[in-house]
Amino acid sequence: MNIRSFPSALFSGHLRFIIRMFVLSLILLSISRVLLMAWQWDRVEPAGKLVAMLLQGIRADIIMASFWALIPILTIPLWRPNAWRPGWEKFTYSWSVLGLGLFIFMELATPAFVMQYDLRPNRIFVEYLKYPKEVFSTLWYGFRGPFLGGIFLTVLITVLSSKLIKDKKSHPYKISYLHLILIWPLLILVLAMGIRSTTQHRPANPALFAITGDAMVNSLVINSTYSVVFAIYNMKHEAKSSEIYGEMATADIIKQNLDWPWLKHYQFTNTKYPTVHQQTAAVQREKPLNLVIVLEESLGATFVESLGGVPVTPNLEKLKEQGWWFEQLYATGTRSVRGIEAVVAGFMPTPAQSTVKLSLSQKNFFTIADLLERKGYHTEFIYGGEAHFDNMRGFFTGNGFEQIIDFKDIKNPQFVGSWGASDEDLFNHAHQHLLQLHEQQKPFFSLIFTSSNHSPFEFPDGRIELHEEPKQVVNNAVKYADYALGEFMKKAQASSYWQDTLFLVVADHDNRVYGNSLVPVNKFHIPGLILGADIKPEKINPIASQIDLAPTLISLMGISSEHPMLGRDFATDKTSPGRALIQFDDTFALMEEQPGDTHKLTILKPSGDVVAAQYHFPSRHVSLLPDAAAAPDANKALAHVLLPSLLYREQTYYVPH
Repeated sequence: MNIRSFPSALFSGHLRFIIRMFVLSLILLSISRVLLMAWQWDRVEPAGKLVAMLLQGIRADIIMASFWALIPILTIPLWRPNAWRPGWEKFTYSWSVLGLGLFIFMELATPAFVMQYDLRPNRIFVEYLKYPKEVFSTLWYGFRGPFLGGIFLTVLITVLSSKLIKDKKSHPYKISYLHLILIWPLLILVLAMGIRSTTQHRPANPALFAITGDAMVNSLVINSTYSVVFAIYNMKHEAKSSEIYGEMATADIIKQNLDWPWLKHYQFTNTKYPTVHQQTAAVQREKPLNLVIVLEESLGATFVESLGGVPVTPNLEKLKEQGWWFEQLYATGTRSVRGIEAVVAGFMPTPAQSTVKLSLSQKNFFTIADLLERKGYHTEFIYGGEAHFDNMRGFFTGNGFEQIIDFKDIKNPQFVGSWGASDEDLFNHAHQHLLQLHEQQKPFFSLIFTSSNHSPFEFPDGRIELHEEPKQVVNNAVKYADYALGEFMKKAQASSYWQDTLFLVVADHDNRVYGNSLVPVNKFHIPGLILGADIKPEKINPIASQIDLAPTLISLMGISSEHPMLGRDFATDKTSPGRALIQFDDTFALMEEQPGDTHKLTILKPSGDVVAAQYHFPSRHVSLLPDAAAAPDANKALAHVLLPSLLYREQTYYVPH
């Protein structure tokens, strides 16, 4: 027997089937990607990113191949490498062939799925596995030829692949168990790095590969096995839906949600899309306005002196005298993606993950970008960090945003922190971009998302007088974010696009949502300001929610439209008592405005308990009441947390073309 060196015995002996599987997987998946892109060339070619798509595709394939290879590698200590070598080789060979067969099957299943759903196999593919009889019947009677052809090709290519990775001659070797155990952690580390695929804050996800404005083309960048595995991972988050609070008939859910004064004059006649209605703009304009939304990271009322916070936003305090200022605006949740779904989609919160991250809302889910794109607007998202974070890129490109601009597009930033370019760099780039769009005389909607006010609170020196020492604390970061906002607004007000553009400045959520209350309502209080164009200064005093902003904006822009949002148009109704919907972890609260300073709070707990409480606005204090919540209040709160889950699950939060 040949006595080999340890590296030779390891890589060309002990791990040879896994390595061959890994390399062959990359080759086969790349060939599949090229064929799929050629098939869809009429959509791939306009994207203009062919090389990037192919290279990023290999990166996605490495993730999946590393994941598959990691399983047998994890079992290495359980095998005596020389005495049990035949068993180890049978296991690794069989596992490798199984992986290749799985990858091949998923790629061959892709064309039919793309033709049906305009995406690679995803969550729907998994859900249909629950109904084998119906699925088999559909395939047999509707797609018999492709079905049988797919099975034949899967078997054929898998058999050929198995022969390619099989030994052509004997590979005798001996390997040291001690050496194997010593190298084992390094093998795991290498594969883990392959799976993570980035050194950034979060591991790679499908949104990282959404490099074009076409959701289907973006899905071709990854491979179908990866797409399905990620969908399965995401489904565990979707399982924690609003039903943890109780159940209610669909008709009652809808009826309760439509029972607000500002919705009384709308007609809801679409039985399939129950919240879709026609909204007539309160302001009629010959030429509708452009829209810029500045979503400020973590800038809650905590940092706004006139709202009871720390005096670190002097520029915002000055700007509020120039537009509509919301005195009691409340965020729907505690995460940026929750704020995004509320502000951009007008969607109500649930205990599940935000729809920005869930699979059923990655396409055909309403956003104001989709609404405005249909009206001929250029729609874009501008972010100083990495747009794939929290799946923002994937959600936006699938739901109406034509262009995504993030860190890599900001040339020569003056300051780069852990979360990307500084807010100044972000706003400078955005300002120049808006000037270009205005010169092209094309209406635009731009969502600008800041990031400097995020731990570890990095920002350039010499811009502000520090509120406190040391430098890198939240109050100083907020003051810098406010400074950058103020500088941007000065440039915007002096620009050619100001008179044609409506601006919204709003926080996604507060910095830290905490407190000893069952629901710390005061930590959901955020600033909101609408200004620009011909907007006159005004204070909006009723309670408002983030979901009210989008309907108000399109009304002020002069756009009448059909949409599914149930938020309030404050341009039409500024006097009715308001309400706010708040999701705090797995606790939901409906706050209803009452005469005076104390508001009704109905709190739903996942145990099914319903708690009656009051929120005293001047003191920012929540008081739990000794008596149980009245049945009508409990039902109203339950209906409002059940509806968004229902609309998401049924995929009816959308206006069909």
